[in-house]
Amino acid sequence: MDAKTQGTELVQNPEEAEPPGTMPVVTDIAELAGIRATIPPLGSFSRTFQKPAPSSRTPFPVKFPTSSRSEEFRARFFPLATPAEWSDWRWQLRNRVRTLEDLERVVSVTADERTAIQRHTGSLPFAITPYYLSLLDPSDAEQPLRRTMLPVTDEYLHTAGEAQDPLSEDKDSPVPCIVHRYPDRVLFLVANSCASNCRYCTRSRMVENPDSASIFFQSQWEQAISYIAAHPEVRDVLLSGGDPLTLSDEKLEWLLSHLRRIPHVEFLRIGTKVPVVMPQRITTSLTRILKRFHPLWMSIHFTHPDELTPETVEACARLADAGIPLGSQTVLLSGINDTVPTMTRLMHGLLKARVKPYYLYQCDPIVGSSHFRTTVRKGLEIIQGLRGHTSGYAVPSYVIDAPGGGGKIPLLPEYLVGREGDEVVLRNYQGLEFRYPDPAGAHEQAG
Repeated sequence: MDAKTQGTELVQNPEEAEPPGTMPVVTDIAELAGIRATIPPLGSFSRTFQKPAPSSRTPFPVKFPTSSRSEEFRARFFPLATPAEWSDWRWQLRNRVRTLEDLERVVSVTADERTAIQRHTGSLPFAITPYYLSLLDPSDAEQPLRRTMLPVTDEYLHTAGEAQDPLSEDKDSPVPCIVHRYPDRVLFLVANSCASNCRYCTRSRMVENPDSASIFFQSQWEQAISYIAAHPEVRDVLLSGGDPLTLSDEKLEWLLSHLRRIPHVEFLRIGTKVPVVMPQRITTSLTRILKRFHPLWMSIHFTHPDELTPETVEACARLADAGIPLGSQTVLLSGINDTVPTMTRLMHGLLKARVKPYYLYQCDPIVGSSHFRTTVRKGLEIIQGLRGHTSGYAVPSYVIDAPGGGGKIPLLPEYLVGREGDEVVLRNYQGLEFRYPDPAGAHEQAG
């Protein structure tokens, strides 16, 4: 990223352009069973699905607002990029910082970080948007956001119990792009890249992996849609990846429209970190598209309260104003967000941003993740520190996604102490014990 050429890639029509590396269109494919005949080629979408006329009322600015912090960072490190370019998500995606040389223009890289970046091969390369890079501390290698994004040599330590695919998603994949683990819902992996690459990613094996890139073609999408159509028990489809919001508006609209045509699919979900690492993606065009496919929900990956910038709060407001229920998914990470004050600040900030705390995940045991993982006891302590001390809306469900494909298992502190005769003994958030009359339960236990 040469400073002399930085910012010269402004597109003439930013609503029509796409970032490089988006999925190619495959038009010459074999007939698919079931609903294949009803799926038009992606290129013909504009002729088969008419877009609604723009609303005369604009509820928020068309151009994405920029905070003073972002503006100062842009002027210092990306001086040839115009404010319009900085606010364009395609520019952010094209200008992701991906090399040690570019990173060192902004950050004082430690010897350990440098070694880790130089040593890396394969999937999950270092990549970060200019916007999210502006949130990193240039001199403190222990800053929480910096630790989540910059590789360190601990990634190359493989400990017992770790695996490339710890959740055994590949085992539950009947066709490419689909993970069907639970009876009534499927995970639809629609992309293999993200705007910024978290170092603890559950799917690190596939993010920007050249060997898996070919599965994200339209032909595989169509095969996945046919699978969903052929399984009437599937009522809920979660789009994930990679990150679905790195796709163009046209591709997202194509996917959502064809999923919505399946009668038994009751609602759709999108899992994403884009509103956090590239909030400029939440454009008026995108929200107009998403509004047409209700009921549609969105799970946003938040890690730390420092991510709740004016830009990210604006992105959440735009989504919420479009009628999209927002939930957060947070991974518990050692030394990053594993204290009650930090987690409380994050959960309170999420509620103010109109995001309901949903899941707090125990970090999955991917290969090289031991430096990120806390004890399970630490997770229970955090839930105990939230429950009763703040609104119930601010308390997420603490879960372990069981290795081997067991699914999400919720964990709670020990609030049920036991039973004494016809009463159950309970412990509240203060550690005080109370009794609740439950004679029928005693009889059931005796039987």
